[in-house]
Amino acid sequence: MINLDMRQGLLTTIWIAAVAVCSFQCSAPGEGNTRSVTGFNEGWKFTRDTTETIIWEEVQLPHTVQIEPLVVNDMWQGTSWYEKDVDLSLQDGQRAFVRFEGVMHEADVWFNDRFVTQHQGGYLPFSIDITDYLDEGSSNTLRVRVNNENNPVIPPGKAIEVLDFSYYGGIYRDVTLSVTDDIYITDAVHANQVNSGGVLVHFTEVSSEVAKGILKVHIKNDSHKEREVYINYKLDGKDYTSETVRLAGESDTTLMQTLEVKSPRLWSPQSPELYEIAIEVMADHKPVDQLIETTGIRKIELTDDGFFINGKNTFIRGTNRHQEYPYVGYAISDAAQYRDAVKIKNAGFDMVRLSHYPQDEAFLKACDELGIIVMNCLTGWQFVGNEAFVANSYQEIRDMIRRDRNHPSVFFWEVSLNESGMSDEFMVMANDILDAELPYQDIYSAGWIDHPSYDLFIPARQHGKSPDYWNNYQGGVRKVFIAEYGDWEYYAQNAGFNQKAFEDLAEEARTSRQLRSAGEQRLQQQALNYQEATNSNRKGRDVGTIGDANWLMFDYNRGYADDLEASGISDVFRIPKFAHSFYRSQRPAAEQYGFAGIADGSMVDIATFWTESSSPVVKVYSNADEVALYLNEELVEKKLAERDIYATDLDFPPFVFDLGEFEAGTLRAEAFVNGEVVASDTVTTALEPTKLGLSVDLSGVALTTERSDVVFIYATVVDQNGTLVSDDSREVTFALQSEEAELIGENPVRAEAGIATILLRTTRFTKEIKITATAEGMSEGELILSPEMQ
Repeated sequence: MINLDMRQGLLTTIWIAAVAVCSFQCSAPGEGNTRSVTGFNEGWKFTRDTTETIIWEEVQLPHTVQIEPLVVNDMWQGTSWYEKDVDLSLQDGQRAFVRFEGVMHEADVWFNDRFVTQHQGGYLPFSIDITDYLDEGSSNTLRVRVNNENNPVIPPGKAIEVLDFSYYGGIYRDVTLSVTDDIYITDAVHANQVNSGGVLVHFTEVSSEVAKGILKVHIKNDSHKEREVYINYKLDGKDYTSETVRLAGESDTTLMQTLEVKSPRLWSPQSPELYEIAIEVMADHKPVDQLIETTGIRKIELTDDGFFINGKNTFIRGTNRHQEYPYVGYAISDAAQYRDAVKIKNAGFDMVRLSHYPQDEAFLKACDELGIIVMNCLTGWQFVGNEAFVANSYQEIRDMIRRDRNHPSVFFWEVSLNESGMSDEFMVMANDILDAELPYQDIYSAGWIDHPSYDLFIPARQHGKSPDYWNNYQGGVRKVFIAEYGDWEYYAQNAGFNQKAFEDLAEEARTSRQLRSAGEQRLQQQALNYQEATNSNRKGRDVGTIGDANWLMFDYNRGYADDLEASGISDVFRIPKFAHSFYRSQRPAAEQYGFAGIADGSMVDIATFWTESSSPVVKVYSNADEVALYLNEELVEKKLAERDIYATDLDFPPFVFDLGEFEAGTLRAEAFVNGEVVASDTVTTALEPTKLGLSVDLSGVALTTERSDVVFIYATVVDQNGTLVSDDSREVTFALQSEEAELIGENPVRAEAGIATILLRTTRFTKEIKITATAEGMSEGELILSPEMQ
């Protein structure tokens, strides 16, 4: 037995904070509250196993092992410990489970000094049954040893110092406690059942008239006696009851029902309709468990003629996303996950590839609700390990499918180790696992190698040869989805897969890797790169390309690099660059959503800061028919979009205006459809900076009140008219007045392109939060956040 107490006598223990004790009151079976799910994020102790002195901290989950600098390629790696006191009393016939959504990346778990389990893999959940480990009437201790050191058998397998992303450490996702009857619906991952476990919903026949499918509910009887079991369930306002089965003690069964919904509301990126299936388990005619599963009904088809959603041939507009935040790494709230999804939708995308690992369940839920297609990804990047690594990869495929199979947003399963030399045996087996788990016609696998096992070929643009790339591809029978584009082909000019060998190859004139501080010309170059690559990809629509995903949405850290990977169309703080405006312009104005925080419909953006160093040739992005540009309220020109070599195949080419020379003042653009103004934008030459304006990025999602949350606070350097001073880099100091929050990040911090950013992390939000920002020569900025104002 391994535990921290064994080290007493050798080590000095310093207690930093008292531990909060959580109490849970659970009803007896049959009293109407048959399943209790409680947040388990508070009241943890934490220590890093680094010295002879153990220093405990009180922490709240999600938690990262160490707050890192903004640019990090030597993040903390090693062993850390988490402990929690659990005051829990179960009544006869109840069971208790603790579910960890994500621990990076090896976890050993003890309960009351008794070893429970080891879990390998940092991106998917695992559960423990603590029922038989509980000491009734006394305090119980849950202890988790976490290790995030390089491990070649745990995907991604590759050492972090040569890895193209960073995986940080800690119990970085939510933990929950579930108390159930001893007859209960299992957790799909914990049950480890092929094409079963938990709740499985799949609609196999879908039309506008009727949708037919199956419902599978896996039920376990952990009691010692046989029981008569059946389920009641409600779908689309109608009640149903299954057949009754006799379920022996200490056994399990799967009840399968047929589903039918007439005139279904179909899920699509433009109309993400969702259904709830309310399930009640009955044992001996008494309710013993209840669960609500949310899903959607849609028909997807990959055919010789293209990709169809509900019968409509669709070219998919997508992006890639890494799930990290600056400083705190992966340890972000469910609300922060949702805000990222809002930003992706706002940028004009209807699809996201989860590069290069399964991401948080909260992010998938947001994609379900916002209408964002998901390509779910096996963890991997330029590495194939030994037999143990391969076995862990196979299990990750199973667990990913079981966790995510009911999400209507998940269209594609990337059961492929990205840019890795997979064997034929691996690719066949990976697809066989998917086929066994989901043996349905509309399940599509994706792989970066054009192998017969895969349904969809997903090369990066740079994997092909310039100038055609994949537009004339004749190598296979699979449709092509460009899984990455816009970065590497401009950065290294098709130098190959070994990115580290070419890390110093970037040239300012061509690279898409541009920080916001790089200046107007280089940000415009990045936007042009993405425009050119997008236009190139569109040429392949007639020869088998069904969509693309740019690289990428947000800047991020890499294990092998001393700088941020800056090809994001928004920076690491989620602040948009000019390329963001280009992608927004490629969404048709007719696509209207009405979601909180989503800017849909007609748009127009002027892609310049309009300073003395600005080019007099001004590009305006819009999805309208016609744009008029004014300088200081004098019409420069009203014109239609022009198709140059970078816009031959775009749905909405940009508008280019040549003003001849720079003149300070205000540029105003008006966008017209059928002669009517539908959108406008203004850009004004900044005067001398005078003050700081403070704002918070909520993206339509209010600060969480009873749990931890994390948001960006922006201090914008502005002139007397409130205009951003885009070349300002002065030092800004933030201050906080709050009992329930802290500031995280460099402080003071230098403004980048006129904006200084810091993270605000709350433990809860029940009282007013006041944030101020100061800088030399500036009026102070102030921001007050109040629960009543949300």
